[in-house]
Amino acid sequence: MSHIKNLIPKTINPDLQKERNAAEFSVQEFAAWWQGGQEKLDTKRTVENAIFSDLEDGYGLNHEYMSHEDVYNSAVKKAAEAALKLKALQKKLNPGGNNIWPQSLFNVHSHGLFPANHPLATHITMFVDVIKGQGTAEQVEKWGKAAENCNIIGTYAQTELAHGTNVRGIQTRADFDPQTDEFVLNTPNLEAYKWWPGGLGHTANHAMVVAQLYIDDVHRGIQMFIVPVRHADTHLPLPGVDIGEIGKKLGMAAVNQGFLGLNNVRIPRTNMLMKYAKVERDGSFKASPASRVNYLTMVYTRCLIVNLNSTLLLEAATIATRYSAVRRQSPIEADQPEPQIIDHVTQRLKLFPEIATGMAYHLAAEYMWELYDQTVLDANNGKFDRLPDMHILSCALKVLCTTDSCAGIERLRLSTGGHGYLTAANLSNIYGNAVAAYTYEGENTVLLLQIGRALVKAWSNFIADKPVSSSYAYFESSKQKKFPKWDNSWETIIKALQFTATHKTRIAFENLAERIASGQSQAVAANNTGIEFTRAADLHGRQFVCQIFVEQITGPKAQKRSASLNKVLENILELFLVQTVLNNLSDILRFINLTDADLRSLQKRLELSLEKLRPNAVAICDGFDFHDRVLNSVLGSYDGNVYARLFDSAKRSTMNQKPVQKSFESYLKPLMKANL
Repeated sequence: MSHIKNLIPKTINPDLQKERNAAEFSVQEFAAWWQGGQEKLDTKRTVENAIFSDLEDGYGLNHEYMSHEDVYNSAVKKAAEAALKLKALQKKLNPGGNNIWPQSLFNVHSHGLFPANHPLATHITMFVDVIKGQGTAEQVEKWGKAAENCNIIGTYAQTELAHGTNVRGIQTRADFDPQTDEFVLNTPNLEAYKWWPGGLGHTANHAMVVAQLYIDDVHRGIQMFIVPVRHADTHLPLPGVDIGEIGKKLGMAAVNQGFLGLNNVRIPRTNMLMKYAKVERDGSFKASPASRVNYLTMVYTRCLIVNLNSTLLLEAATIATRYSAVRRQSPIEADQPEPQIIDHVTQRLKLFPEIATGMAYHLAAEYMWELYDQTVLDANNGKFDRLPDMHILSCALKVLCTTDSCAGIERLRLSTGGHGYLTAANLSNIYGNAVAAYTYEGENTVLLLQIGRALVKAWSNFIADKPVSSSYAYFESSKQKKFPKWDNSWETIIKALQFTATHKTRIAFENLAERIASGQSQAVAANNTGIEFTRAADLHGRQFVCQIFVEQITGPKAQKRSASLNKVLENILELFLVQTVLNNLSDILRFINLTDADLRSLQKRLELSLEKLRPNAVAICDGFDFHDRVLNSVLGSYDGNVYARLFDSAKRSTMNQKPVQKSFESYLKPLMKANL
């Protein structure tokens, strides 16, 4: 226990309080808008008070000194304890809903309760929702309710040791046995072992196994199967099941990712999810009405990823911004006191664009959830025409958000100097949680290639005067001989990005066609055009994010916000749009003739937006309403008492609980006393 606990002031750091006093908008209004309304903000705070109130002092930091097993077992304990509180709150505040239980086990509250993440995340976010989304009414009744209440715990087992993003290449087999009305599941070799599913190691007793279906040795595509893997009472592995944890990772220490091998494991025919594809008792097979209906699961998960990574980026931005308002260093005027480092323009450039980026992706995710809900409704009514667009858009958002958030979190860590390198700053844990998403649910480069191929296909239809979806409506800009005069408007920025994305797609198409004409096969030519595919895909996604950001900030929803809040939000939008143009100038200048005056104007706009954001930066971060338990950072606490908390965290180190370590007598002392 720290010896200086009482030295941590009970007051707010004066520099931080000065920042809050200078804010030009209502933080409370911002927080209510950010959470989706005052009622949701109040519920969030009620939940946090309930689950954080009895956590011991130093709870988050103490995790850093636990063993691997203790971190896992602590997470399971906290999840079980929280479940009781959350279920009671759900019943009290919103009976029949799920916004508190189970959603609080994977939304922002969970970051404070589970510093190393937790092993029920995949169960809540995927296992439950896949059953509800792709199971029949009978299957939802049998499995869904039990899973939602955690009476059974599951995971989503798709990735294999040798196959990840290429789902069609997975090797796990499910063969239908008409004699017993069962499926027989096998992982035919080591490479086919399921690998990475969260909670699979020692937590889940069921797995949603994604496997190749065979009936009479005829391949019937990829299907999903609910497979019991552990005994309901003893939790021991069931016969034919080889299961365990895959080992320590860069982050997510408590997620308990596991491996799974299956050897002639039998399950009833009704354990295959059959809302769309079906296997009847006689072995007849009814294919899904849409070949890509299983993409709904991945679309759902990718929307969750955008929510998660944008939140993690904003957590890091809050920590770094508060620290930058407290830290004083390097006088700007030689004869003046050291300023807050947030007064250095270069520091603002490290901080403020990340705030804007996190907000842009958060709002894009909100838009995607609306599209997703409509797509599910359409699918339930037998309409599947939205699926291809949803798949491509969710891929693009997932790629861009994870790429930008991971790079942004690292920039923010670097912006805090040496102290950001400490585990107690929590930036390393935030990065560890964020960077995993760069790979899971589709490795980013592979997804960009998928998007690129879809763009080229759409372009082929467009130039043949065939209909294309609204996602590619901006291809019409290609009919302009040259880009209109640059007028510095937001509309012009969006059009410039779309114009550039259009011509990057055109070039990818032309180069692909040229390679095919030279004798390369379609597949080889596509591989050789991969770089052009990825650049076109990147710009396709960026024009979409910018377009949605403009709509969310300046559209009809703006009328519900005060003028002062809208002014702040419009400056954040300005920063994001200008920064996006500056970051993509090499492509834009290839197709659009910007003058030196235009480029100088963009630079001035960047600097002006940073200056305008300066008095509101801390208040904006306050508006995200991150609880101190969630941030879990000595640099980012609400009170801003950075140095006292840094020293307190040092005193908590297990190394400091005794004055001399045992290695001194055994090794260090003999070394120091040894003769030459």
